[in-house]
Amino acid sequence: MGLGAAQEDKPPLEREGVQFLQQTVGSLFADYGWYILLSSVAIYLLVQKLSRSFRGKRQPRLDAAAVEPDAVVRRQEALLAARLRMQEELNEQAEKFKEKQKKAEEEKRRQKIVMWESMQEGKSYKETLKRNQEPEPGPSAATSAPKPKPNRKPLRGAGYNPLSGEGGGTCSWRPGRRGPSSGG
Repeated sequence: MGLGAAQEDKPPLEREGVQFLQQTVGSLFADYGWYILLSSVAIYLLVQKLSRSFRGKRQPRLDAAAVEPDAVVRRQEALLAARLRMQEELNEQAEKFKEKQKKAEEEKRRQKIVMWESMQEGKSYKETLKRNQEPEPGPSAATSAPKPKPNRKPLRGAGYNPLSGEGGGTCSWRPGRRGPSSGG
């Protein structure tokens, strides 16, 4: 007895339902079979990867904490020592900065005193400052010296006024005529 004999034993309404189901499922797989197969494989692989990653994350935490408490203590001590070294370096830098600030303030105060004394004597304080501040020998002395400016003739004459329209040269601009345009 084959498949055809088994279907003949069933009532006709049930045979039509089974045939309808076979046709529907068959046409569905015929149209979208590859998409269904590839999406099923992708979902399976995704579930496998996620389950491995969840299992992998939980176990090492428990193993590392339970097995190596000495390593954790050593790591924390090393971290604390590194933080202390960095804090000491920061404190040294802060002290150096404070000393530089103090020297700069002292220099400013000294310059103000010199300026005040020269003003009391009736001298120009700028000349006094220039005399008192001699450039220190070193590489910065050559770069800080002001360069002499070459003597150039002015671009325009002394009587140039852009609003007067005189002395301007060959080009001049005049506003357009107001009012309606004359045209036909």
